[in-house]
Amino acid sequence: MFAQILLIRTFEEYVLELARQGLVHGPVHSSVGQEGGAVGAMLPLTGADFVNGSHRGHHQFLAKALGYVAPEGIDPRAPVTEEVRTVLSRSLAEICGLAKGFCRGRGGSMHLRWREAGAMGTNAIVGGGVPQAAGFGWAGRHAGTDAVSVTCFGDGAVNIGSVLETLNLAAAWRLPVCFLIENNQYAVSTHVNEATAEPRLSARGLGFNIPSWRVDGMDPLAVHTAMTEAVHHMRAGSGPTIIEADVYRYFHQNGPFPGSAFGYRTKDEEQEWRRRDPLALVCGHITQRDILSAEQVEACVTQAKATMVEIGEEFLEPDPDGRPGQRRIRPGEWPDPAFCDVGIRGDLSEFSGARLADRDTFTGRIAERTFIDVVSEVMRRRMTEDGTIVVMGEDVHRLKGGTNGATKGLAEAHPDRVLGTPISENAFAGLGCGIALDGRYTPVVEFMYADFMWVAADQIFNQIGKARHMFGGDGDVPFVLRSKVAMGTGYGSQHSMDPAGILATAPGWRIAAPSTPFDYVGLMNSALRCKDPVVVIEHVDLYASVGDGPVDDLDYCLPVGKAAIRRTGGDVTVLSYLAMTNFVLEAVGELGAVDAEVVDLRWLDRAGVDWDTIGASIRKTNNVLIAEQGPVGTSYGSWLADEIQRRYFDWLDQPVQRVHGGEAAPSISRVLERAAIAGTDDIVSRLVQITSH
Repeated sequence: MFAQILLIRTFEEYVLELARQGLVHGPVHSSVGQEGGAVGAMLPLTGADFVNGSHRGHHQFLAKALGYVAPEGIDPRAPVTEEVRTVLSRSLAEICGLAKGFCRGRGGSMHLRWREAGAMGTNAIVGGGVPQAAGFGWAGRHAGTDAVSVTCFGDGAVNIGSVLETLNLAAAWRLPVCFLIENNQYAVSTHVNEATAEPRLSARGLGFNIPSWRVDGMDPLAVHTAMTEAVHHMRAGSGPTIIEADVYRYFHQNGPFPGSAFGYRTKDEEQEWRRRDPLALVCGHITQRDILSAEQVEACVTQAKATMVEIGEEFLEPDPDGRPGQRRIRPGEWPDPAFCDVGIRGDLSEFSGARLADRDTFTGRIAERTFIDVVSEVMRRRMTEDGTIVVMGEDVHRLKGGTNGATKGLAEAHPDRVLGTPISENAFAGLGCGIALDGRYTPVVEFMYADFMWVAADQIFNQIGKARHMFGGDGDVPFVLRSKVAMGTGYGSQHSMDPAGILATAPGWRIAAPSTPFDYVGLMNSALRCKDPVVVIEHVDLYASVGDGPVDDLDYCLPVGKAAIRRTGGDVTVLSYLAMTNFVLEAVGELGAVDAEVVDLRWLDRAGVDWDTIGASIRKTNNVLIAEQGPVGTSYGSWLADEIQRRYFDWLDQPVQRVHGGEAAPSISRVLERAAIAGTDDIVSRLVQITSH
């Protein structure tokens, strides 16, 4: 304990010194004062256990990493080993945003991750990492191990919805997750007594039937005792635990100044807590037991400080343009600017050797198939052949295949891998994210309606989509999200949206939009094979539709980034997707005089748009119409039109034309709903207008 707390304290003080000198870009949420609780909590864990944390997570990350490289402990008297020095060096480099950091400089102070050590990532969104910890716990348990997951967060996060949702989910599923609450009394400057009527934060556990401990977090031995009991409880398969550790951060929310400098706490309060310093407490135990003398302790402190100075000198040099004594980061330590967009998505190397087929190259039997039937059939085939796929969502295990029949037969065949969830999208989407980041399983998460993505917006946009890039660019995120567009069904403003336009602007996601039974099979197979997060958008209009589909060959993949030409023509290129493709074909059929080329986009994300097919068509027709059902405000076509006009301006005879819905979301009224969304008549009208010029 002494060795780890000393190294972490010295590390943090050195980081604050760099911050004072302006050498850390961005915030520094130091853990000085809280190190003892983290060390006490991490020591009972093994390298196979998982930990994630919050924006104030240096101490947790370092404690887990140091425990991983030195499982038998660190002798503070001996020279610092190369393994320990590397942990300190790479952590410092990451906080400074340098290429040698654990995340190649992309994560900085708030996003520290080292997968090999079980340090699964600290998180800048308050409470954002908590649902993912449930996913780590589920994966470990399902794999047959006794690994546990510890998620660390503060008093401010206790009142966040994702935390409460995850407490419930972990308890209902008896997951081996420890919720470690570091109650440092303040969320920025707001005292815990102001934020809740029950400041005993561990009392939250009683409402979820979770065993809970409250301990003095300034005493590493007390935290260690509680965590040892909690780990025993979880390894025995008894479900989650809560530990509330009362701690204190000596400095402000971020930076090198005390909280008293900002007026929200007093110097007397700070001094009172400093008298309970965890490093001093452990030093007292060591000297009282004659393990080390006071002089030896001081020598250890001196060596730790010298080590940090040596590590810092690896990155620093005198600033040739600054004042005497001023330093700067060595230019060669920064990441290459060309690395900026590398690793937003993977390179699709996982498709090497995959069997790719499209409608014109498919050699299996084809027959008319109902769309919803192939939805469940392809998933049943994949789950039978691949034991790593797990399906989760509301009611997916009931109603003979969920609310639409998409999971028909799956729960009966694979009861341990079809998980009916509570109504808590943030929690189970985040749990799926944790499963994906663990890497042993591929989660398929179903949201009953696409609108519910915004209930889980933090996990969808801040977590899952950004994870690969944020943590360095080379970590897979095999996550499939299924959801449906329900325009035209009378479900109103909150159950009807098309999410494609917003998802296409969010980095990291791939977006598949099938319009035929044949395409659905191939696109879902590609989504499940892909190591990036993929949204598979479905449309209720298509579920009952009939079209060409495979009879018994459900094993092909559609190429990622390949559109389909549904009709060739020379007058105008019409780009569409999902059910709108059929409306376009219907409209063109009504207008026999308009020779339209209809392109079904199929892949909608920026990396997946088939510019070869689109460009060839535009060079032939010199006119473009983008047709979609949804409202203009969240339109997919808006950014697509902009991109087309910049890429193919010289080939266009007129501006890109668009068909889309109104500004308002669809209403319940049949008449108002029809007025809000685009259909065949709107396409006919716009095609006539285009070809008359």
